[in-house]
Amino acid sequence: MWVKRLRFSSIVLGALNILVLVLGGILVSIAFPGCNRRNILPIVAVSILAAIKIGTMIKLGIAQEATAKTITDSPSESGVLEAVMRQDRRLKYKRWLWWSRWAMVVTILQILGAFYLMVYVTRYVSQDGNSTECFVGLATSSSTWKRKVMISFMITACCIAVVQCFAGSDVLKWRFYYATQDVAWKAHYQEVFDYGIREALCCLGRVEYLTVSEDDEVYSVAKLLGDLVAYRASGTGHLELLTGLALLQKHGQSRLSHDCLVEAPIEHLQLAAAFHKFAEAAYTGPLLDVGRNPFVFPCAWLYRQGILKPWTRNRRPALDGDNWWRGHAAAFLKFVNLPPEVLRRGRVCQNKCEAAYFIVVLHHLRSVIIAVRGTETAEDLITDGLGRECPLSVMDLDGLINCSYINPSVKQHLESTFPHYGHSGIVEAARELYAQIEGKSADECQSGGFLSSLLGAGCECDGYRLTIVGHSLGGAISALLGIRLYRQFPNLHVYSYGPLPCVDFVVADACSKFVTSIVHDNEFSSRLSVGSILRLRAAAITALSENTQTDSALILRLAHQFLNANKHFRSKIEAEDPVQYYSETSIDSKDQDQKYSLFTDRKENLVDMNESEFINPFASDPNDQSDDPISQLMETVTRSENECSSDPTEMFLPGLIIHIVPQQQNLDAPMWKNWVVHQKYKAFLVNREQLKDIVVSPNMFFDHLPWRCDYAMRKVLEADNVMAATDVSHIV
Repeated sequence: MWVKRLRFSSIVLGALNILVLVLGGILVSIAFPGCNRRNILPIVAVSILAAIKIGTMIKLGIAQEATAKTITDSPSESGVLEAVMRQDRRLKYKRWLWWSRWAMVVTILQILGAFYLMVYVTRYVSQDGNSTECFVGLATSSSTWKRKVMISFMITACCIAVVQCFAGSDVLKWRFYYATQDVAWKAHYQEVFDYGIREALCCLGRVEYLTVSEDDEVYSVAKLLGDLVAYRASGTGHLELLTGLALLQKHGQSRLSHDCLVEAPIEHLQLAAAFHKFAEAAYTGPLLDVGRNPFVFPCAWLYRQGILKPWTRNRRPALDGDNWWRGHAAAFLKFVNLPPEVLRRGRVCQNKCEAAYFIVVLHHLRSVIIAVRGTETAEDLITDGLGRECPLSVMDLDGLINCSYINPSVKQHLESTFPHYGHSGIVEAARELYAQIEGKSADECQSGGFLSSLLGAGCECDGYRLTIVGHSLGGAISALLGIRLYRQFPNLHVYSYGPLPCVDFVVADACSKFVTSIVHDNEFSSRLSVGSILRLRAAAITALSENTQTDSALILRLAHQFLNANKHFRSKIEAEDPVQYYSETSIDSKDQDQKYSLFTDRKENLVDMNESEFINPFASDPNDQSDDPISQLMETVTRSENECSSDPTEMFLPGLIIHIVPQQQNLDAPMWKNWVVHQKYKAFLVNREQLKDIVVSPNMFFDHLPWRCDYAMRKVLEADNVMAATDVSHIV
């Protein structure tokens, strides 16, 4: 029956709007027939808006049903038919989203209309006998029925305004059409994200993204995001997932133990601290000024851009994409406190999968520095979002495979384990950057590029040290660029601050000789990958099941829904050899008496699993868990039964990993207390596998700020009675 398709809130809103329309008609035609148009304007306006809302809900429901049917009726095979259906689906989603936007506009107008009605009627009623003839006697006993109709009209109009604030714009139930179809939910959210990202880019001035008809990078990002929210197919709502994440933060995930780890070499940390300012200076836009000076950031940014000294424009180098007064060059030079002649080349305005960079020559240090900017523009966000793995070519690994400075056993292991994989967006950006500064083509190595003209034999910077630095996205691109350049320039080192995981385990380990990654405490970016997000999603559901104070009815419902959605995975994998999978990370339970092995991956480490270790905290008899859905949920989430051949390749941080952690930190403290930077830090060399999973903490985003990482490095050096160099020349 068609009523089953409607949301309960839609039925309530429809009934309330019909009631407002009827009551408004009674008031205008019967109660106040002699009123002029000006006096009954609020009543007429609210009634007309109710009629418009009813019509909008009908059109929105029709558009929503047509949109859902394009998902359920899509062909499974690929080809011309699928491309045609894809275009039709995109048009249907566009129509539905526009009707949703219009419904939001009508909702805002109804809220304003209800407020205007209350003010208008209250003002006239308070005047008693001095009011106009329309409302004379409305508050007296002689007009009881008029008063009741008017009060009912006002209350209903206000109820509509309140209900619509919580109901949303959807009229029908998506689950009526999609049920537990995993593919349908993925396709649905893929289209929602695709159009939402394009609208956001259009608001940022990238209008061309709205007119793209074929699949592009935005479509790839939307497809990945759609896959990440596929938990809706199991019946898990967004609020339930957020509840699980809140429980992870409240109870605290097991912190990495540093008791058995080696402290990081001071010389590595000294150089990393000295070169950090170049990575931070690459952020020449207003983004970092918002964090540093949230109230006066426009003034701070314009000052850094040198707009107060336009007469110095001709002294500054001309960068690709810079503004008229060459403000980005001025901002970079002002931050590093260097003269204009040291900045030889750069780019600040880039397209998709391209990186902004600055090349600096320091003759007194015999060094050439390449600073790659991190995420600052919409194009950078697209590069971040292209998180699927892509194969690395032989030329991408030229500095490892064809280099005589690499250990032969490492080279042999690299060649024997081909193919290798990397973060697709970062790999593409690194290839394009290499073509910009050294080669004519991103597919083949060619000599005679800009770097060769500087560092080649007999050139200006012959024998100089090459240092590549970058923060966040820039750090990951720097690592892949360094891997490409190491054969040509063996006197090279890469310092990546808070980089994204961008290469597989073998490549990440092979470049440890010349790549150093600095991770500040719990910063999210260094743990952000497709695999870590999927494991975090599983951990959130597990946290719900482990919490004894959580509503048991909610847990049972989650368990049944989760098991039903994963039934086909269980039946398939139970027949396979469980040795093909392993479990790597564990989370301590609340009483610290036992650990549940979580988060499965592929083919690196093997850990035996004992099913008897999993105990259901809600079961009356802990030894009898065979038919209990909670125990089955724990077993399904924790064991390798959710793994399949389509799971993404795990990405790791490249090179030598230095993890800087505070000595005293309380994860349960309020967020405002974590804004205060800690005073004592230590730096350790850690295994890259220990930084695979996202840590949910109040400071996970603040730790990624570049100036906090710089502060932490300098505090480590001060604690060891080592000079925290403000100039590279002090330690080079």
